[in-house]
Order: sequence, then C-alpha cells, then structure tokens
Amino acid sequence: MRQFYFFILFIGFQCVTAQVFDKETIKNSGDNDKRINLVILSEGYKTSELAKFKTDATNFTTALFNQSPFKEYANYFNVHIVKVPSNESGADHPKTAFDEGGYSVPFNTVDTYFNATFDAFGYHRYLFYGIDYAGAASAEMKIISVLANNFPTYDQALLLVNTTTYGGTGGEFPMASLSGYDLAIHELGHSLFNLKDEYYGGDVYVGEAINMTQETNPNLVKWKNWMATSSVGIYPHGASGIAATWYKPSNANCKMELLNKPFCAVCKEGMVEKIHSIMSPIESFLPVSNTVASPSFPLDFQLNLIKPIPNTLKSKWTLNTVDFATDVDAVSILETDLSIGMNTLTVAVNDETTLLKVNNHDTFHLYTVTWTIDKTLGIEAITSETANYNISIFPNPSNSIINFKVESDTDTNLKVDIIGFDGKLIKSVLIPNYQTQQVDISNLSNGIYLTNFYSKNVLIATKKLVVK
Repeated sequence: MRQFYFFILFIGFQCVTAQVFDKETIKNSGDNDKRINLVILSEGYKTSELAKFKTDATNFTTALFNQSPFKEYANYFNVHIVKVPSNESGADHPKTAFDEGGYSVPFNTVDTYFNATFDAFGYHRYLFYGIDYAGAASAEMKIISVLANNFPTYDQALLLVNTTTYGGTGGEFPMASLSGYDLAIHELGHSLFNLKDEYYGGDVYVGEAINMTQETNPNLVKWKNWMATSSVGIYPHGASGIAATWYKPSNANCKMELLNKPFCAVCKEGMVEKIHSIMSPIESFLPVSNTVASPSFPLDFQLNLIKPIPNTLKSKWTLNTVDFATDVDAVSILETDLSIGMNTLTVAVNDETTLLKVNNHDTFHLYTVTWTIDKTLGIEAITSETANYNISIFPNPSNSIINFKVESDTDTNLKVDIIGFDGKLIKSVLIPNYQTQQVDISNLSNGIYLTNFYSKNVLIATKKLVVK
C-alpha cells in the first residue's frame, strides 16, 4: 500500500510547487518501513497555532489507540504530523447546503491551505477540501504534493481541521474537525479499511463490502462466522426502496453507524485482516543469509516480532519437517540435531486473536522464515528466505465444492492434504500461486476435517473444513 508520487502536477496553467514543512513523529513503534504510517496534516491552523495542532493530533492519537482494534495493534503503527500553516484559522462555511436550517453556524470564508469547506455536496456536515469534486481538484493536488515532498512512504493520510464545528468526510484523504475524535476514527474506517457506513448514506454509496451485502442467507453471508454472537445479524439498511435490499451486520451498535460506539465485531475483523495484509508481524530475523562468520554450535536463530497487545501470535518451528519448538522467539540447534548435507529450519507465524474467527474463517495470513543449513564439511553456509501467504478456503462449510486459493510473494506452490479426524488422508491437492483450485467434496460424510498446508514438504498450517 506504500504510495509514491514522483511527477509534476499541473492544473491548467498553475503548477503546484514543492514545499517542505516541519514534521514530527508523535508515535514511534519502529522503523517506518516496518510499520503502518499514519500521517496527519494540519488544515486551518495558522503558524502561531501549530503547537495547538500537535496537541490536537496527539490527543487524537491517544483516543485512536484506546479503541479496539487499534488498541490491540498499536505496535503496528507509527503516527507522524506535517505542520502545514494556513493564512487563517478554521474552515469555510458558505451556507449553501440544503439542510442549513438544521444548523446555527454563521457564514464564514477563510484562507486555508487545503481549502477546507463545510456544505460540500449539499450537506452541511460534509467537511471536504472543496465544495464538490471539481472544486476539490486543486486542493487534492496540494495534498499529494505535500505528502510526496514530506512523507512519500505514507500508508494513510488524515487532514485535521482547526474547527470544533461537527463535520468530516472519508475518501482517499479523510478530513475531520475537532468536534470529537470519534468522527476522525470513523472516517479512517472508510479510508484505511474500506468499511461502509452502517447508516444509509444514499443509493450511490451501496456496494458489497466487509460490512455491507445483499446476501440474506445466514449460512452464506460474509460474516456467517459471527452470526448470533456479539449482536451480529443481517439487518436491512431501510424499510423500502434500494435501502431495503442492502444489509449490515449490526443494528445501531457500530461506530460506522453511530459515533461513541465501538466498531462491531465484523468491522474489527475486517480491520485486523487489512493490518495483516499491509504488514508482516515478522519485523526481522537472525541470521540472514551467510552472515554467520565461522559458525559454531549451538547455532542460534531468532525472530523479532511485532506483537499485538496482548500477544496473540503463535509460532511453530520445524527442523527437517519434524516439529522442533512452538511459541518461542528463538531456538538453538546442536550439531546432533542436524543431518549431513542440507537441513531446513522453518518457522511459521500466524495470529490467533479472538478478533478473527480463525477456526472457520475464509482467509488466514501466514508468515514464514526458512533457513537452509549446509552441513557438508562442518557448516558450509546458512541461507534464509521469507514468505507471506494469504490462504483462502471457501465456502466453508460446504457440501459439494470447496475452493482453495493461495496468494504469496513467492513462486512456491502449496500442497493441501484433506485429513479425516481418524488421521486418514482423503485427498491431496496442489495449489498454484494466485490460482483458485476447486475440489469436489460431495462424497465426504458430514463432519469436521483437517486441511494441512505444506510448503516444500514442511507443514506450515492446519485449518478446519466443515462438511454439512
């Protein structure tokens, strides 16, 4: 998701010039290239108010990481601020929205860097960097330019606007006022995690998403694993029209519908999935290829993990396909542990947080490090390689066809064995990378089966398959 902009931006005859502003890190969990980088830009803060901006951004950051799932995954994030001064404070309020009668906010026009304005798209509470998309084009080029010149490796940017009047918008660059930090957190739900509003925002905003669907079958709905738990159900967005044909997992009990509520279980799961897809929990490992000079026994191998709070990462170490250790960050290998020739040590790491329904979850993420130890005449070499896997099993449960799909940053195909609970091998299938492999299971009896996933003959994961 890292974004790089290396181009010249033109709007008509106007060129957006490169500007470098003061920036500061207000939450540092680790190296930027091993963290999700949230960059907060100031909007509507004069130079004399930039100290206030830092305080506001810090307070927002504290509020953000006090809420689940940010609280559990705080170690995965860095937060940086870019101090962009405006000539005047606040945001425009042109009083052109159709719903102005419901608000007692005076007309206001101010000179701000990104042109923050209420009444965008005809709604007073829509605080955007333009009155509509055409009016926002110039400000959007400024946002892109500021990020490119000040923090090009951002993962998500947020514009914090110096006004206490309620308002905000999502989109690629979410914007929020200081009316309450839950609003900014809600907008990040849209922008960073692709969540939909769980209030009905209009027909133009409908679509299949983590927390929105037209599926009504509780056995097929994408949040089927959460049904009847955590108040999750299949709730219509409205009583009539198109709204009545779209459904959400929570009924007025999620931050994507009402502020000052927690995110619902389905949204949390989607957010954790997105965190895993962006960032591996393996921050570093030792040794890396051929960095051990004159190796001697015991040989030490170590992981440096980015751990959730509390730690829910599980690790499994295998040596020459035989189980060696579990749930430890380091192992030592003796000479007697190795065979003559090539030896393989693999550690597989996955997250077993209760925020995911891991036993019957369509997709799970797996991260591995493999060391090859050449013991021919002494230790000839120790080489290492990493792999990240997104493995999908769907639909699960099923009574006819099961699909397996693997997406990996390596060219290695995985093998999956379907095993009965009596331990007998029922079927073995090769899964090419980035291809969906269909398996006919219509001849299997109802029950629970195990699916064992192997990479180069090393068992890296076991998941349940339900046939019914």
